[in-house]
Amino acid sequence: MGIRSLPRTATVKVCSADGYRERAVRLVFEQRGEHESQWAAIVSIAAKIGATPQTLLNWVRQHERDTGQREGVTTAEAARVKELEREVRELRRANEILKLASAFFAQAELDRRLKS
Repeated sequence: MGIRSLPRTATVKVCSADGYRERAVRLVFEQRGEHESQWAAIVSIAAKIGATPQTLLNWVRQHERDTGQREGVTTAEAARVKELEREVRELRRANEILKLASAFFAQAELDRRLKS
């Protein structure tokens, strides 16, 4: 299954839609033997699909991390960290609201006792 040629102005959303990224990475691995180096394969394929060589290299490196061929943070791990960071922000926000509410009601209780 070939990859259609896109203009250089194609956005990342277009590039990641419909398995475009996966097909591009697969092409690099399939055509590696036809080129003198992986970089040569990347440059050739990037020109054909309308991506920059550096972008395609990044996709290949991330695929290698995701499949255990290269050390580093996998896509799943990065997504989990992002999710946990979001959860921590929400919990800190909720904690701050609870502290403010607690202080408000504590002050109201002191005011009520002083008036009695």
